[in-house]
Amino acid sequence: MFEALDPLLHSQLRLAVMSLLLSVDEADFVYLRTETGATSGNLSVQIDKLNEAGYITVEKTFQGKMPRTVCRITPKGINAFDTYVNSLKSYIKK
Repeated sequence: MFEALDPLLHSQLRLAVMSLLLSVDEADFVYLRTETGATSGNLSVQIDKLNEAGYITVEKTFQGKMPRTVCRITPKGINAFDTYVNSLKSYIKK
């Protein structure tokens, strides 16, 4: 039997965001948008979903007069990502 894949991480954009956040301490919205090639609206929605699940934290501040959104992966997010990757590996082995 195949292991279930986390539907939250099975989205290409959410998986990309999580992958990027694993490799850095934090990432701002502009960096994530540039690296993923996503539109601002789509990225914002996907970040909200990851935040609501507790996979990332989102801090909204201002840098001067400009808004700044910074994302960080949580221990729950790291665990979910590891589980997702291990589940994918089970598909390859079958």
